[in-house]
Amino acid sequence: MEMECVTEFPHTHMDRRPKKRPRLAWDVPQATKAQPGIICGQEVGNVTSLASSGAPSDHTCSSLYVKGVARNGSPPWRDDDKDGHYMFALGENLTPRYRIHSKMGEGTFGQVLECWDRERKEMVAIKIVRGIKKYREAAMIEIDVLQQLCRHDKNGSRCVQIRNWFDYRNHICIVFEKLGPSLYDFLRKNSYRSFPIDLVRELGRQLLECVAFMHELRLIHTDLKPENILLVSAEYIKVPDYKYSSRSPKDACYYKRLPKSSAIKVIDFGSTAYEDQDHSYIVSTRHYRAPEVILGLGWSYPCDIWSVGCILVELCSGEALFQTHENLEHLAMMERVLGPIPPHMLKRVDRHAEKYIRRGRLDWPEGATSRESIKAVLKLPRLQNLVMQHVDHSAGDLIDLLQGLLRYDPTNRLTAREALRHPFFTRDLHRRS
Repeated sequence: MEMECVTEFPHTHMDRRPKKRPRLAWDVPQATKAQPGIICGQEVGNVTSLASSGAPSDHTCSSLYVKGVARNGSPPWRDDDKDGHYMFALGENLTPRYRIHSKMGEGTFGQVLECWDRERKEMVAIKIVRGIKKYREAAMIEIDVLQQLCRHDKNGSRCVQIRNWFDYRNHICIVFEKLGPSLYDFLRKNSYRSFPIDLVRELGRQLLECVAFMHELRLIHTDLKPENILLVSAEYIKVPDYKYSSRSPKDACYYKRLPKSSAIKVIDFGSTAYEDQDHSYIVSTRHYRAPEVILGLGWSYPCDIWSVGCILVELCSGEALFQTHENLEHLAMMERVLGPIPPHMLKRVDRHAEKYIRRGRLDWPEGATSRESIKAVLKLPRLQNLVMQHVDHSAGDLIDLLQGLLRYDPTNRLTAREALRHPFFTRDLHRRS
């Protein structure tokens, strides 16, 4: 469920790129804003009912109301905007069952609204897909994947649960359980301070359990990233950040947030691929894209494993491992952090990636587009050093795990089940028992 197109940032901002990266998750409500030409408001006579049911109230819209609409009445018919997005007003109904409370986010697919489910008496997140044929078709594929996951999900696989779906005024609407913030959004609000290693272990275990579950169903997510991993609960605690212990403890920025619960769920199955599909096209969001995808070698289950490795590094350090928006620079960053790409992979690149290779090796730094690009690569540490900078204990186990997840050759990369048996996860269990 990609929310926004990632914008490209110049190399002059390389060290600040992760903080400028657009938020791609649909988890945390943004400031309430009226849709173009549409009033913002609530239903008359029902202003307090949501608050009393645990739903937040719209202070920003408290002076405006949707007048003359019955409790379960239909909103007036409106044309979609020029891009095919559904036009709505807060407080209106989305079918008699759902009442629109706030907008949570939007993207190329459409938008996500927080709605009150009158039948189940709970808040839900509803993805409203643009009324355009290709997006409607993609939404039906996503529904098929979600329903398949739900049918096989006996033990809680860490995948978001589909509650319902319907076709409303030419818009496919998918109803999900409402979850907390994404891991990326949590990091952002925490000033990009890293998670403690024991929390990283718990998050990594759940993520790999989800990936293993999907792979056993012959499904490949293809777009794993912190934006698509949501905490189940939005609750958090504040603890002192000991790196700043010499400063005044009264200053809020010297405290960091920790989620009260480590429980997570993976979202966005709109890009999920089946094992028997064509696997030659580009997949994954840039920062988490595996080398075989960039080199045009074809991809399969291991591309998800590479993404998991990148995510674990980001959770430990607070910043994306490969902060780049250009293929050759991206490959050069990989070599800087992980060592040289195997020659047998470089020999098999497709015609689109041939320009990145010269005389059997990466055309770097000769092929760099700027000095800033070369500097951005040079300032990256080796993987072992990067982990040691941020991890106090379990560093050795984590480095070994990451080296297995981030192997260049996808045929040699750990599987999700193999990763779950790694000492980084099992040694901790032995200590507790």
